[in-house]
Order: sequence, then structure tokens, then C-alpha cells
Amino acid sequence: QVQVVESGGGMVQAGGSLRLSCAVSGRTFGGYCMAWFRQAPGKEREFVAAINWSSQTSYADSMKGRLTISRDNAKNMVYLQMNSLKPEDTAIYYCAADSNIFLSSIPLTSYEYDYWGQGTQVTVSS
Repeated sequence: QVQVVESGGGMVQAGGSLRLSCAVSGRTFGGYCMAWFRQAPGKEREFVAAINWSSQTSYADSMKGRLTISRDNAKNMVYLQMNSLKPEDTAIYYCAADSNIFLSSIPLTSYEYDYWGQGTQVTVSS
């Protein structure tokens, strides 16, 4: 069983930065594609960023240029650096793992990820 645990959320003023962290159990972490999704109140869960086993990345157009996703396979960790945050970035941010190892593509939809964390709240005040 793969466990996914997010941390690093909090409250920040508009224009500020946050770094989210995601710890993942599992001996084949290095082969997983990892992603961040978010869900704001009353809205559907949406894709934010993803990184595959070869460190190829993909970002949501709405946040491109303000995000950096990275991974540390030695520590089984994934990170999301978010800069120039806006009030509309307020949401619960979820880390997810696709355990189909060594995928050549990057899944962009939530149903393609089979392990999820509990989420971490990010609140951006104006």
C-alpha cells in the first residue's frame, strides 16, 4: 500500500510564496508519476502540476510560470514551489501518485492517479 502525505500549506498574502511537500511510501517511488491537484470550495478538482519518473514536468496553464515541481527520489519526496500567489489560488492542494511505473506520458486527469493524500489547505489573502 502506498501512502501519500502532504505538508507545507498555510496562509499567505497575495504575491507571496509557499512550498508544498509530499512524502510517499513505496519502494518503486522512483518510477511513479507524481502530481498536484487542487480543489476550491464549490469547484471541481483540477490539475496543477506533474512530474514523471524522468523528471519531465507539466503545468496547468493558469499557473504556468509561477510553479516549480520537483522530486527527490532518494527521500521519496515531491515538492511544489508556488510563487506570486493570488487569492484565486486558495484551495486544498492534493498530492497524488500514479503507480504505473515508468510511464512515458504524464497523466493530467485525476482518475489516472490511484493514491492520494489528505490534502493541505492553501489560503491566499488579498
